[in-house]
Amino acid sequence: MLRTLVILILALSIPASVFAARVPTSTASTGNSVALSSAATGNIYDVGASVVTTDPVAGDLTAAGGTLVSAGRVGGDALLVGGSVSIRGAIAGDLRSVGGTITDEGTVGGDVAAFGFSVTLGERAQGSVVAGGADVRMMKGASGPVTIYGNNINLAGDYGSDVTVVATGRLTISASTTIRGTLSYQAPEPTTIPASAKIGSVHYSSASYLPDAGTSRWLALLGIGIFLFVRVLGALIVAGLLAGLFPKLAEAVVDRAMSRRVSNVLLTIFLGFGIMVAAPVLMMLLALTFVGLGIAVLLFVLYALLLILGFLYAGILLGGMIARRFLHRTDILWRDGVIGMLILSMLSLVPLVGIIIDLIFMTFATGALLQIFFFFAFPRENPDLVY
Repeated sequence: MLRTLVILILALSIPASVFAARVPTSTASTGNSVALSSAATGNIYDVGASVVTTDPVAGDLTAAGGTLVSAGRVGGDALLVGGSVSIRGAIAGDLRSVGGTITDEGTVGGDVAAFGFSVTLGERAQGSVVAGGADVRMMKGASGPVTIYGNNINLAGDYGSDVTVVATGRLTISASTTIRGTLSYQAPEPTTIPASAKIGSVHYSSASYLPDAGTSRWLALLGIGIFLFVRVLGALIVAGLLAGLFPKLAEAVVDRAMSRRVSNVLLTIFLGFGIMVAAPVLMMLLALTFVGLGIAVLLFVLYALLLILGFLYAGILLGGMIARRFLHRTDILWRDGVIGMLILSMLSLVPLVGIIIDLIFMTFATGALLQIFFFFAFPRENPDLVY
């Protein structure tokens, strides 16, 4: 018991700094601008809009921000993520970096993995390298195997192992470049290897990133299919909204198709067809004069709006006619517009016959809307006398 008490007293009397000197510490910093200008004995974790480290870091360095600058030596690994990443000091371990622009001017004792829009590795890496970006430049080479994915790739320096390149643009090999292993690269065109370059062996694979005729045909069909699907889906949604938000207007259009004589239906179709054909001619005549140009522009806007409404109410008309004929329902619901527009869209896929049916419904809807708008603007005591 006495021995235990003496040991405890001696332990408590030892300064705490003795223990602190032997245990690595970790430092975390956040803020708009973070600057580390004193040596750190442990790991460093920095986050900020601008992060700058100038003195050595004994452990690992992990930093994220808009602008990152690592100017001091890093004794461990470095993980750097930012818009602009600049490494000016040596890194004893591995380097992992992701950013818009990455520039490495310090030696790396381990492996390198760098991905960004522009990647420049200015010093020789002692381990393997994996890099990717629109523009990738290796200026001093690497001891381990190298794999690069990018658009324009530039190789220079001494490479102690195999180099694998996948380029969508151009591969450039600088003079006096040495590759002790195999250079395997894919590119649209073979690169020109300088006479002063020393390469163990070269394996080139032509990579054309333009689709062939069969692929282009399928892509065109796929694009047309997506366009038609989006157009039909948009028409269904808008037709349903119009039928649900303005049921009285939809019912008035259906009434003119269901409760009138055949002659009135034909007159409404001819009215819509006449407006669709005559309006462009009138607008071109008005556009010939400076005074009439403004009127022509206004008429064009109204004409385009009328055609869009005529197309949408053609589907509402068909859906309303189906509801009255088969469901014996006089009121128009939003789903009637969706169903009618869906049927018209399917009929439009039928050559000639489907287009004619769509045109008939559209011209009738256009003529009916013109009549409704006219009598709304110029009401009469007995509008039934005019049609």
